[in-house]
Amino acid sequence: MGELIERVDEQDRVLEVVERAEAERRRWMHRIATTICRDPMGRILVLRRAEGHVRFPGRYDVMVGGAVGVGEPYEDAAARELVEELGAGVPVRFLFKFLCQDGFSPVWFGVHEALIAEPLAPDPSEIAWHAWLTELELRKVVNRGPFVPGGREALRRYLGRSAQ
Repeated sequence: MGELIERVDEQDRVLEVVERAEAERRRWMHRIATTICRDPMGRILVLRRAEGHVRFPGRYDVMVGGAVGVGEPYEDAAARELVEELGAGVPVRFLFKFLCQDGFSPVWFGVHEALIAEPLAPDPSEIAWHAWLTELELRKVVNRGPFVPGGREALRRYLGRSAQ
């Protein structure tokens, strides 16, 4: 049996428990918990996915995250993914969620923010490279090069919050 997740509807209400691979194959909506990480200087973490990654190999992203497990709150999943992918056991703060239609299947992204002051220990099977960029540096590169579409959209929404 593969990874179990909750299939959800257009209002993010649970419909049933399914395997993630089946949800992606049938393009069923499900949940992904993500985190945009900042360092104490306010820079944003940018990463490049490992070439062997199943989803968007070799692409850049600003989100660390993964599927929300059955019965798992977005915040718990986001915190778990930070530990799994970066070795960072830090608190996360829920910011917003949005339905993303770009990708393997439509997903609800629960976007969080975390402050990371400790050294990172990225999982090489997930992350091939990472760096901290200022907002200005990131704005210059996010629309160039191979970025994960959902990460690009989440960053646009995230940065737009501070402009309001």
